[in-house]
Amino acid sequence: MADFNYEITKHIGSLTDRTGGWHKELNLVSWNDGEPKYDIRTWMGEEHARMGKGVSLSKEELIALKELIEEELRESEESVS
Repeated sequence: MADFNYEITKHIGSLTDRTGGWHKELNLVSWNDGEPKYDIRTWMGEEHARMGKGVSLSKEELIALKELIEEELRESEESVS
């Protein structure tokens, strides 16, 4: 496996509580000194020593995801009413 580096440039927030030390976060992450991307991923501990699988999104992709989530929430609220 090739070497890579990362830097969490901004911690935005946690999505889940810790389970066995792992927690899911939304962060801005620079991978291999590239432009930071929005990243949803599980991390081990506060020091982010280990990472799980995740997804990185550009700002445009994050906006598209937000719109899809808002649409889904509206539809689910309408079906409950």
